[in-house]
Amino acid sequence: MSDFSIGKQYAFVIQQLTSREIKRKYARSYLGILWSVLNPLLSMAVLSLIFSQLFRRSIENYPIYYLTGYILWQMFTGATTAAISTLVDNKPLLLKVKFPMELFVLTRAYTALVNFLYSAAAYVVMLLVFQITPKWTMLFSPVIILLLFLFSLGLSYLLAAAYVFFGDIRHLYSVFLTLWMYCSAIFYPVEQLEGVIRVIILCNPLYAYIHSLRGVVMEGVLPGGWELAQMFMWGIGMMAAGMFIFRRSKNKIIQKL
Repeated sequence: MSDFSIGKQYAFVIQQLTSREIKRKYARSYLGILWSVLNPLLSMAVLSLIFSQLFRRSIENYPIYYLTGYILWQMFTGATTAAISTLVDNKPLLLKVKFPMELFVLTRAYTALVNFLYSAAAYVVMLLVFQITPKWTMLFSPVIILLLFLFSLGLSYLLAAAYVFFGDIRHLYSVFLTLWMYCSAIFYPVEQLEGVIRVIILCNPLYAYIHSLRGVVMEGVLPGGWELAQMFMWGIGMMAAGMFIFRRSKNKIIQKL
């Protein structure tokens, strides 16, 4: 079988698995996939009501400021938290079907990307509602999203492999995500912080992606050289590390399953 035929077959498998994941996620919901659109909007409305007055002097267009960070955060957490248990969840299929194990992790991350695209539709509508002027720098947005996806996928491989051997990783990661969220400056301006906490946030890979997207969408500014290097290093570096460790662990994972 040619490489093209194998690639086409794998693409079909990912498509089918992604469809299954989306249907399972919204199986008991009347609105279904619309929650991917409504969830960020409802969250934006609540947080804007609470914080827009507090930060009105330092943040222009707070609803868009928050929504930009929130949809990226949702894509990242959606990919990584879903991927943690994917090998265990699909154990019968993994042991019976001779598809690459990586496809199951990739499917969970890709599902989060699909959900992000639905949220992005609502995001574009909000840009029009709040009269954000279209800027040529917005064309750089897909690069930021792609690099964040690579970062998320690389971490997903690490978490999925770790969960097979250490089931408590899911609970530990949940706690860590709470801390990570508050260190990503999703709903507050980092400029108001000083000292060690500000340094931590500026070194946070998630903040680099969020800040860059805010810049190209809201300010018409491309990421600076260091920030661009950060995004590429974190995205490609995490992807490479995740794939390397995952593939080195495949035999042990099969034995443990």
